[in-house]
Amino acid sequence: MESTPAASPAPDSLGDPATGSQACLLKLAPFLLGRSRRGVVGSSRYAERLREAVRSAASDPLARPVLISGEPGLEKDNLAALIHFGSPQRRRLMARVDAATLGADGAQLFGSASSRGAGSLLACLGDGALLIDNLDRADPVLLPQLLELARSGCWQAPGPDSPERQFCGRLFFTTETALPQADRCCSLIRVPPLRVRRQDLGEWLRYGVRQQARRLGWRCPPAVSEAVVKRLQSHDFPGNIRELNGVVERALRQAASTQPAQLPDDVFWTGSRASRLRFDLFRWRPRLRDWLRSPQLWNLLLFGLVSWLFVLVNLWLWLGPQDRAHNGALNLFWAWWWPLILLAYPLVGRLWCAVCPFMVWGTISQRLAVALGWRPRSWPRGESDRWAAPLLAGGFAAILLWEEVWNLENTAWLSSCLLLLITAGAVVGSLLFEKRFWCRYLCPVGGMNGLFAKLSILELRAQAGTCSGSCSSYGCFKGGAADGEGLATAGCPLGTHPAHLADNRNCVLCFTCAAACPHRSVQLRLRPPAADLQREMEAPAAEAGLLLVLAGGICLHQWQRLLGWLPLAPASLQAGPLLPRLAFAALALALPSLLWLPLALGRRQARSLLYGLLPLLWALLLARHLPLGMTEAGRLLPVSLAPLLSIGPAAALPPLPAWCADAHVVGFCQSAAVLVGLAGSAVLLRRLLAGAAWQLAALGLAVLLAAGGRWLVAS
Repeated sequence: MESTPAASPAPDSLGDPATGSQACLLKLAPFLLGRSRRGVVGSSRYAERLREAVRSAASDPLARPVLISGEPGLEKDNLAALIHFGSPQRRRLMARVDAATLGADGAQLFGSASSRGAGSLLACLGDGALLIDNLDRADPVLLPQLLELARSGCWQAPGPDSPERQFCGRLFFTTETALPQADRCCSLIRVPPLRVRRQDLGEWLRYGVRQQARRLGWRCPPAVSEAVVKRLQSHDFPGNIRELNGVVERALRQAASTQPAQLPDDVFWTGSRASRLRFDLFRWRPRLRDWLRSPQLWNLLLFGLVSWLFVLVNLWLWLGPQDRAHNGALNLFWAWWWPLILLAYPLVGRLWCAVCPFMVWGTISQRLAVALGWRPRSWPRGESDRWAAPLLAGGFAAILLWEEVWNLENTAWLSSCLLLLITAGAVVGSLLFEKRFWCRYLCPVGGMNGLFAKLSILELRAQAGTCSGSCSSYGCFKGGAADGEGLATAGCPLGTHPAHLADNRNCVLCFTCAAACPHRSVQLRLRPPAADLQREMEAPAAEAGLLLVLAGGICLHQWQRLLGWLPLAPASLQAGPLLPRLAFAALALALPSLLWLPLALGRRQARSLLYGLLPLLWALLLARHLPLGMTEAGRLLPVSLAPLLSIGPAAALPPLPAWCADAHVVGFCQSAAVLVGLAGSAVLLRRLLAGAAWQLAALGLAVLLAAGGRWLVAS
């Protein structure tokens, strides 16, 4: 229903002429409603019913009192205005008072005892309309008088000698809780909350964007993607329309500097889940916050240490011995980095990405290009995950095939080629787009880190209440100059507001947001393991592909146990004709996907089942890399210095210390890791899957996979 502006008041709407029209207008001015703000938005059956109820009340020939009931934030006063300004009495004045602010005697509404009601709000309003908000919060002494006003239209000023008067206008009431006494004497309109009208959310969202964009000076209202609508539909919006309007305003203010044709998905945030069982490390150790947000620390670590170490490692791989038994850089990469990063995921999540050398050289290239006049494109908006996630999974699959078929574990220069190839991707991505688009969407290592970071006991989040109530610069997201105690930064490198984060996938723990925030909203918190994995979580559709590729990597490494019995199987993946080797490697890599495909087709809970197995996959990957780490990592010194110790007098020196775990210890640690992963998956499957039958079947599948995986990775 379209809103109708109020016309000039008719003379008879000013009440008794004896009271003075000018004095009445002055009395009514603070309470007047000029027009309704909007019609009923939406096309759901709830919206249609509400729209019909408004029409029916507006055309009521008896002009009976109307009680509008609903949760906070539903703009019930606007519905009352819609009814009045859509009725034949639209040219009469409409006033609004809040029952919660009225005193026990109702003097503001009924007048004082000395005036005997003359000049009161009701007397001045005459035959206009009166809206009494929050009737359920009225003073208990005053409530019976308001109910009598609703029932009969009669009212009386305070005092025993005051005459009883009749209100000739129309009455509207709003309540947030049930009030049976009022239901009996009013036409009742119940307003459904936004969470039961999820079908209307897209229309509400786009309507709010159009309205607020014009008010903020946008020349053309931006579009909103369907992905944003679907994500917000999973939020309950306890503040209803008021909360949704706040979400829209924050989104527009964050994107105001560029005024894009389509609003970025990341500017819409509603606050994180209830933070139960969280412990804020910054509150426990305030100095930790100051230390981690220091630009000097990060500049020294990234550009003074990591960048040059990466250069030295690659020179070592190219110029040193080419086998792992004599090249310390190969030992560092395969015996140290892989087991340690897997062990780190449950503890610090995606922290490796904060000190990643690929990103460091990408950032250096981007800064040099900008200094020379090159301008990277703005961050591409839209559903980038839709096309980027399959590319990421395919890239990781290609790396795994390259690793096994060309024996990267024992070939130094090829391992360096892999590192340089990923670095080239980071450099090209940094030159094409601002910030770290490559790291968020296309980096194979970053994709793996983001997936397993969901298991972490650590999270970096902002307090949505502080951000929405205190922040107007959004420096943590957009970057910019220093504000208060905040520092000047380029904004989140992954283009995500910390209050928008629903999981650890898009947080690299670089603490840029903590450095930029002037309100101390950002918290570094301990939490239960795998807290990101919930039944209502929003996961990219193609992320499951990466999970299956990682599982395929275990099968690929142990391909002989799975496929070696076939007649055409090659003796080795590193020798012989290339085509058969690639064919069997690809088949081994695809085994988990082929086994998963029949279950995934037509099963709504298939993805939840897959995520429930994530702890078990992490444990099997750790068990697969433990033998190399526990038998060769302790030989780093003799392996690194072997070329030097074989020359001249150094050859007579005693051997350098080395450490190597016994095979039984390695096997015990592998079994312990698999049991821990199985226990984690059992807890997650119970959380993610609905129905006891599904949970029991999934647990049986997890036990079978754990037993089969332990046999597969046996050293």
